[in-house]
Amino acid sequence: MERLKLAVIGVGALGRHHARILSSNPAVELVAVADPNETQGKAVADACHCEWTPDYRTLLGRVDAASIVVPTGMHADVAASFLRRSTPVLVEKPLAANTEEGRMLVRLASEHRVPIQVGHIERFNPAFEALDRLVSKPRYLRAERFSPYAFRSMDISAVHDLMIHDIELCLQLAGSAVSNVEAMGATIAGGLEDGVQARITFDSGCVADLSALRVCPFFRRSMIAWTNSGCVHADLHERKVTCYRPGPRAENGELPFELAQQPGVDIAGLKESMFTDFIAIEHPEIPTGVDALTAELADFLQAVRTGESPRVDGRRGLAALDVADRILEAVRNQARPALRLAPMSAAA
Repeated sequence: MERLKLAVIGVGALGRHHARILSSNPAVELVAVADPNETQGKAVADACHCEWTPDYRTLLGRVDAASIVVPTGMHADVAASFLRRSTPVLVEKPLAANTEEGRMLVRLASEHRVPIQVGHIERFNPAFEALDRLVSKPRYLRAERFSPYAFRSMDISAVHDLMIHDIELCLQLAGSAVSNVEAMGATIAGGLEDGVQARITFDSGCVADLSALRVCPFFRRSMIAWTNSGCVHADLHERKVTCYRPGPRAENGELPFELAQQPGVDIAGLKESMFTDFIAIEHPEIPTGVDALTAELADFLQAVRTGESPRVDGRRGLAALDVADRILEAVRNQARPALRLAPMSAAA
């Protein structure tokens, strides 16, 4: 099989991993990496045994596909340049800086009949894949995504930086159009919004509460989904999934509340059997050793070879971007002064 010729545009904190993985794939010839930072670009090119160029435009027409990992504000220009040459692209999330630019990219991909993939890497997280298999017709979703301040992606808010992941995951789980969006947020470190709380209501009646905070002393990436048959919790950071289902006594119609009202009931015994007889806890096995970025890039390469839609194509990326823009609009319509942490007073 002839190797696909690839280029990676932007080899910063994330792009260099795109280059590393692609260069080690025997089905790929990594032709070049493009980055205006000569020191960074040459270092990655040397490590990946490929060419370095400061200008991605020198690669137009020379590659079969491109992975675009540049700042969000550049997504539209860079991706459009390749799409106009009928070259498939993987664009890191979010698809573009705004919905209008995102629509342009989706239109170009359709006109030139080439795949466009959006780098929503959490769709390849094995914990989410398990959650997606286990959940059908959710009634309530909750997602939390907290991280320390990374001093990058400061050109976008926490909505497009962090929450966009969970927006796309909730769209996948709900499988329904969005009917309403509410949100509030705060700027903590300065610049754009660092913390945002949003509620999405779907046409199906499902409600999703999303929290994103990028000024936090710890990492948290979690989702919980409630359905008519129980709930499933996924720790996307630790890659653990826990299912809560009706236990055998609950399946027989016995309810702890009613049993507790009976004369002489053994309350201590009911407490001990709560999470065995009434609520069953299951821990589905999650594959270990799975690298989500490698899986995402493999999905892109498959789309390039076959012309089939990748798991998160341009339309799905655009849908997530549209909801993100609506959330950000709601936040800014209720704008408050930036949050300032007051110094602690000395003890009396």
